[in-house]
Amino acid sequence: MWIISSVSAAASLSGLALTAFLAATLLPLSSEAVFGALALAGSASGYVLVLVAGTANTAGSCVNYWLGRFLEHYRERRWFPVSTVQLSRAQDFYKRWGWPSLLLSWAPLIGDPLTIAAGFLRLPFGWFLPLIALAKFGRYAVLLWLIRSAV
Repeated sequence: MWIISSVSAAASLSGLALTAFLAATLLPLSSEAVFGALALAGSASGYVLVLVAGTANTAGSCVNYWLGRFLEHYRERRWFPVSTVQLSRAQDFYKRWGWPSLLLSWAPLIGDPLTIAAGFLRLPFGWFLPLIALAKFGRYAVLLWLIRSAV
């Protein structure tokens, strides 16, 4: 049995990857609808959907980390993607709860600023990546389970 059944499925997976990547950045996007539609359509196996979405979403969070790590001296600039208030809140939350707070990187509104704060506060990337990957892959695995349980 083929994991991906057609060229259109490959295109759909590419769209999922792009959406999941961009959704993990500070852009106001959500990948759950695309993920859910592909899961319901059955155009690819659930494992492939979780792998594609989780990998792309983790990569997007890595972009946030590096933004926080290397662009901190631009934080007062108007074009900086996170407001001073958002960054301050994320830093306070991160300082209070430490590295386990990154397990909430999947959550709307607080997840993206937390990943920037981790870079800004210089959490070692070797700690950052597995925590983010666990949160991101876990979210898509739970979402797949919920979708499959509902049908």
